[in-house]
Amino acid sequence: MFLAGQSNMAGHGDFDQLSPKIQKRIEAIKDRVLLSVSDNPKNEAKPIAPRKSKPSDKYPFTKHFGPEMGIALVLAEKNPNQKYLFIKKAVGGTSLYGAWNSNYSKEKASFSERGMERKQMQLYKAHHKQIHQELQKLEQKGIPYKIIGMAWMQGESDTNKPETANAYQGNLQLLIQGYRKEFNQPNLPFVFGQVNPLPRKFKNGPQIVRSGMERLAKDDNFIQMVETPANLPWGDFPKHPDNLHYTHEGQMLLGTLMGTYLLK
Repeated sequence: MFLAGQSNMAGHGDFDQLSPKIQKRIEAIKDRVLLSVSDNPKNEAKPIAPRKSKPSDKYPFTKHFGPEMGIALVLAEKNPNQKYLFIKKAVGGTSLYGAWNSNYSKEKASFSERGMERKQMQLYKAHHKQIHQELQKLEQKGIPYKIIGMAWMQGESDTNKPETANAYQGNLQLLIQGYRKEFNQPNLPFVFGQVNPLPRKFKNGPQIVRSGMERLAKDDNFIQMVETPANLPWGDFPKHPDNLHYTHEGQMLLGTLMGTYLLK
């Protein structure tokens, strides 16, 4: 199972805010769901768990999680005899026009990314490398596997400029085609969350990206979109005060719906 995107895929849900019942369910399946978050071949996939981080003014908690928790619960509880490997690459603030572009170029990355570090990232290529490394480890151990799908949560950054917003639908289609070709899965199921940032630098950006996502999901039976509200209040997808990143409730619903669509 592949997972990729920017900050809402990395996830800023507060794990300690989940109910004891949900935490108990996660504890029961964690040994059957391994999570790889690094393209360093020496780093082994580990039982799924929240990402630990120092408290900050923006996020005064230490255990962060993304949609992988909801996906894991849906898949593992539905298939109690199966084991899963989630291979995840997510970097906050990155663009599909730049760092995630399947046709990466320094010019596009320089135009769309903030900061020198992100301008040099080639995340599409790095994620492919990470996936191949993890699958090779399974093969070396004689463990059979099946690639079941990909979850994507990204696009907020691309709403900020007319060029990146208008190119989003085409770039996402190319990215999906790229993963399907690279891993020989012509009908690889692909689920994504519809981004819903408030308008920032480019007023029409959010609607352009959201509409592109809707059109793409309608054109392919193996693509499913998790629909989100476009404006305040955020309904079933509550956010932190920044009005950008989902809380524990928003992340759990996002992941649960992604997992449900993958089952279909």
